Amino acid sequence: MRLIALAGFLLALPAAGEYAEVHGLKMYYEVHGEGRPIVLLHGGMGDTHLSFAAQIPVFAQHHRVIAIEQIGHGHTADVAGHDVSYETMTEDTAAFLVQQGIRNADFVGFSDGGQIALRLAFTHPELVRRVVASGVGLGAMSPAEQKSMQSLSVSIFPKEVQEEYARVSPDGAEHWPIIWTRVRAMWAKPGWGLALPELATIKAPTLLVFGDHDFTGVEEAGRIFHAIPGAELCILPGTRHSTFSERPEWLNPIVLDFLDRN
Repeated sequence: MRLIALAGFLLALPAAGEYAEVHGLKMYYEVHGEGRPIVLLHGGMGDTHLSFAAQIPVFAQHHRVIAIEQIGHGHTADVAGHDVSYETMTEDTAAFLVQQGIRNADFVGFSDGGQIALRLAFTHPELVRRVVASGVGLGAMSPAEQKSMQSLSVSIFPKEVQEEYARVSPDGAEHWPIIWTRVRAMWAKPGWGLALPELATIKAPTLLVFGDHDFTGVEEAGRIFHAIPGAELCILPGTRHSTFSERPEWLNPIVLDFLDRN
């Protein structure tokens, strides 16, 4: 499928992976290019290559691209007792950025990464210059929806996602169902997104991206858009949740135009 074909773009790049000790994690990150920093935050159960294979070679032409992998994702090992939640991953990311001396950066987040990017803009505005967040939501769920999420099958992911995990995870393929259980519990927690009054305090210029067939409906996307002062909204036609891998030829110039404004 397209996301795996795009991942091949990065295989030709020089190895750039490093690790940082953050809150008891060995947090994996990659750096590509030079210039004003863009921090990439991948989607849930994915990694840098699956989320941003088609973006890194383009963004790195004129920017320093820093791609971070969260606990239990990609090359970053899971750690028993370390919380898997948007709040904790946001604080892990903030600590990493402070450690690396990265401030006033641009953030591009896909799905769970988009949630983290918005939380950073809310809780650590000094670290954030601009935000691009794709496929985010409010996390409002009825009891029936919560029950359905608690029993959600990992089969929602194409087999290539599990194969990528098995290839790069230091925990090994056998840990896949364990990290899935932890991530699913985070998704099943009602109200996992920022509330509308919290979104209203975000001062960083924000571009919200959704597919018109995304997990987040257009109506909910509109509520998020109207809540963030001065936000911009991009709805990609004929597109599902995986906006960055499905429509890079549309999205890359839109994102760079937004980030490169004064």
